[in-house]
Amino acid sequence: MAQPAELPNRIDQEDDFFLPDFCNVQALLRLVIVAELLVLVWELGLGGLQYFDWYHLGLSSFFVQWLVLLSAAMLCRLRRPLGQLPLVWGAGICYLLILLLTLLCSVLAQVLMSFDISPVWDVWQIIRNVLIGAVMAGIALRYLFLQQQLRQQQQAELRSRLEALQARIRPHFLFNSMNIIASLIAVDPDKAERVVEDLSELFRASLRVKRTEVLFQDELALCQKYTGIEQLRLGERLRLEWQLGAIPANVKIPSLTLQPLLENAIYHGIQPLPQGGVVKVQGVYEAGQCVITISNPIPSPQNFSMGHTQNVSNSGSPTEGNRVAVDNIRRRLQALYGDKSLLRLQAVGDSYVTTLSYPAQIAEGASSA
Repeated sequence: MAQPAELPNRIDQEDDFFLPDFCNVQALLRLVIVAELLVLVWELGLGGLQYFDWYHLGLSSFFVQWLVLLSAAMLCRLRRPLGQLPLVWGAGICYLLILLLTLLCSVLAQVLMSFDISPVWDVWQIIRNVLIGAVMAGIALRYLFLQQQLRQQQQAELRSRLEALQARIRPHFLFNSMNIIASLIAVDPDKAERVVEDLSELFRASLRVKRTEVLFQDELALCQKYTGIEQLRLGERLRLEWQLGAIPANVKIPSLTLQPLLENAIYHGIQPLPQGGVVKVQGVYEAGQCVITISNPIPSPQNFSMGHTQNVSNSGSPTEGNRVAVDNIRRRLQALYGDKSLLRLQAVGDSYVTTLSYPAQIAEGASSA
């Protein structure tokens, strides 16, 4: 399996630049709408509703929209090289380029308005356009910079939440894994050695997580290592059904998302049942949306109480642990994707179903094998 380690670093460097990607249609559409609203406000400020001039509004809109589209096209092409420069240099060059483009458009507009006669240069109008462009460009660049600072703060908060989630998972899982290894040493030393190796790989992968998103294939590998060790502990009581072939391997997923949900399904749905049960993991990827469901049987209150007596005395309330993990994941989804994400837990018949849905991107250049 190829390791796409270099690609995410390059993507992160570009995303750290404060300018949005104006090659994106949605970003360009927002820019056009804001520019038109500013033109409308300008026209209303000149003469009010009583002397509103539609013809002048059309000319002003034509000039401003051409200036906006040309600026967006220029910044779209230059975003990558500007992102490699220090922030002050990158922002300064963006500002100067917008002013230069405003000057050129103002001169060209006067040439076109003169048609076939000699151009009559209105220097004051050109100066006015450049000054207005300077003020508006400064405000816009400042707003984009503050927005980027806010995104960085959100990413820092997400990393803190991720580290807190890792710290919560490791002691409980490590305790169970050590019991498995201790029980296997006497009866099957080779298997005990393999469990130690799998456990070390699992924790090494967990400690390597520094980004808010990872490839789905990496998250799935982490989950399979975890469930493999849990199957040694629970034996035939734990049966897993994976139906994730519809999700591309190079789809991005928030790191440490599936493993805590699987841990809850096993800990609260399988462990209390003497006969065990099946944990089903299903997933689809359609129209840029990734939907994953995890279902487990619902134990009776008597089974749940008996199955958790020992663990409650060592690690606290299982309900509290479940709530911490789910709340952590839900907050991270909200910060990353807003209202486009969903984490729903509900009882459906005799099963408990956890549904995870979020807008997923394909990691370009990453191996899907």
